[in-house]
Parts: sequence; structure tokens; C-alpha cells
Amino acid sequence: MQRSFITRNPSVLIFLALLALFTLVVTVLAEGFGVGVISTSFVKTLGKTLCLCLAAVAMDLIWGFTGILSLGHFAFFGLGGYMIGMWLMYERTRLIVVESLSQAEIPPTATEVVDAIGNQIFGVVGASEFPLVWAFADSLFLQLLLVVLVPGLLALVFGWLAFRSRVTGVYLSILTQAMTLALALYLFQNDSGLRGNNGLSGLQNLPGVTAPQSTVSLWFFWGSALALGLGYLLAAWLVSGKFGSVMRGIRDNEARVRFLGYSVELYKLVVFTLTAVIAGIAGALYYPQAGIINPAEIAPIASIYLAVWVAIGGRGRLYGAVIGAAIVSLLSTWFTGGQAPDIPLGFYTIKWVDWWLVLLGLSFVAVTLFASKGMGGLVDLWTQRRTPNRHGAELGPDAGSLREQEAET
Repeated sequence: MQRSFITRNPSVLIFLALLALFTLVVTVLAEGFGVGVISTSFVKTLGKTLCLCLAAVAMDLIWGFTGILSLGHFAFFGLGGYMIGMWLMYERTRLIVVESLSQAEIPPTATEVVDAIGNQIFGVVGASEFPLVWAFADSLFLQLLLVVLVPGLLALVFGWLAFRSRVTGVYLSILTQAMTLALALYLFQNDSGLRGNNGLSGLQNLPGVTAPQSTVSLWFFWGSALALGLGYLLAAWLVSGKFGSVMRGIRDNEARVRFLGYSVELYKLVVFTLTAVIAGIAGALYYPQAGIINPAEIAPIASIYLAVWVAIGGRGRLYGAVIGAAIVSLLSTWFTGGQAPDIPLGFYTIKWVDWWLVLLGLSFVAVTLFASKGMGGLVDLWTQRRTPNRHGAELGPDAGSLREQEAET
């Protein structure tokens, strides 16, 4: 009898149950709910962490299951943030401008309102006119579509050019990193249309919403948890079927999969594009909670961090990617936020703000050398995954292939 997806993958149900429980506990203890044990700033931190976990799941799909080490997926993450950030900044500025101009004796025209909005947004870079990239900034629906379309189309074009040329291994990793660097350098320019180094700010203020930040932070936290749950469910469904078997086959022996008649380039392109879209959605939820986005967020080092999180958590294990991203990102916040106490040694004082990256690098090296399964391997040990005890049942086609005495040895 055909077993259901959840029956074949009980870990998915466990993960979703734990995520739901975590969401419920944080909600009850948050300031927005009234208890106040968890501050609003920490709720935002947890919401951002869930978004990073979703990006790590995307990274695990492309690297852990397909074997493509992409060092550019945080570029898609940032593009998703820019797309939603454009609407947030435009609409918030429009409301401010309209309220200000309403005090004038002569009502402003639509052109005057648009010009005033442009001056407010682009005055910091010496401009006032809206660039072409802001053509749909006044429409929430279209900008939400762009959250999916822009990262997806960039990944589709880049992946098609790279995979059709059969670029693999470290060369593909270098190409993805070059793509990310080129995008970041372009966005640093003032004439990019996205305010250059200043980026987009004030994204935590939802236009037209009068609810306090304690409540808004919960809304985004719920959205992040929902996105992570759906993303995890999609990824688990994808890797559990035939498509997932082909992905692992490409990772382990690409030439053999191609010899068997599968279109390796098409599979790679689908996974690359899908994971870029997932990363874009994660970024669209992340940056309204962060409040600001600038080109530094898309720097190649960010994509390297993403790979490190997955490696520490255990690539090839979706729950490992979530564990790695959650633990490392929360520890990073703790160490770099000045919350970790300094350690005086007499001749030198260890300041974790300066030494955190060293500690992260050493952790990555240690996992690579001594624990290739990462933190996810601890889950394997806890669940004690062993071959079933068949008590001498025959396993092969011949009688006596495995008997009781053989099972005991």
C-alpha cells in the first residue's frame, strides 16, 4: 500500500510541530501579546533568524542535495529585500508628503506629489526623479511579484548560461561569487537607482499601520515562521521523491546520471532557480524586520556565511541547515552585540566582537575535519539510526541468506 508523504518522512511532522510550539511560546511571552518576557527587539531577532533558516534550507537544496556550492545565494536574498523595501519606502514617504502638502493653501497636483516624493527619497544622492526600476514601487501587488520574479529571472539567466556551458565545481562557485560581487558593486553606485551606499531605510514602519512595533514585530515573526514551515515542507517533498533521487545522483556522480538519460542541466537549472526564489522570499521578510538594507548586505562574504551555516549544521539534512543557521546566527548576535562578557587574561583582553569571526572560522574547520555530518549528525545519534533487527529473517533471494546466528555476530 502506498504510504503518505508524512508517514515516509516523520521528521517533517516533528519539525513542523516544534516550529509551531516555538511560535506559540514566543507569541505568548512577547511584549505585543502583553506578557512582556521577550522584548520586541528580541522578537525581531528571532523573526530574522527564521528567515535566515529559510535561506539555509534553500542553500542546502542547491549544495547539500545537488552538490552545487553557490556563493551567490545571498544576492537573491538581498534582491528580495530591495523589492519589498522599494514599496515600503515609497508608500511611507508618500503618506508623509501628502500630509505635509495638505497644509498648503493650494492643493498639490499629482505631479507635485510625485516630485516631492522623489526629492525626499533620492535627495540624499543628489537626484529627484524616479529611476526606471521604481516603475512599480507604488503597487504592493507588483512589488510582491518582483520579490519572486527578479531573483528567479536572474538565477534563470545566470544558471542557463553557466549550466549549458557545463561549468562545474570550484569554477561555478567562483562565477556565482563574481555575480554577487558585480551586483554589490553596481548597487553601491549612486546612479543605480537604489540610493547607493545609503540603501533603503525605515522599512520597519508599515505604511498606514498605527499598531505599535511590538505588534508589528509579531506579525512579521508569524510570517517568517509560516514561510519557514512551508519552505521546509516543499523542500522535504522535493527531496523525498524521484526528483530528489536525481538531485543526489547529480551530486554523487553527474556523468552517470547524464549517461542514464536525465537532463542534468535542466535539473540543475530548476533547483538553482527555485532556491533563488526561496531566498528572495526570505529576504523580503527579513529586511522589514531589520529596518534597513544596503549593498553591503549583498557582499560575497554574506553568501560564504550562508555556506558555513549549512556546513556546520550538516549539509544534506534539511533540519541540519535550520539548526546551523539558527544557532550560528543567534550566537553571532550575542557575540557581536556586546552581550558576551570580555575575558581579561592580564596581558590581553579577549573581546568577542573582534574574535567572533575567528571562532566561526575555527568551528567551520573543526566540523569539516572531524564532524562531516555537522550538528545534524547529533540528531542522527540521538535517534539511533541503525539497521533494523530482523532476528535472522532471510534478506536475499536464496534460502539462508541471513539466519539468527548470523544476525547475532
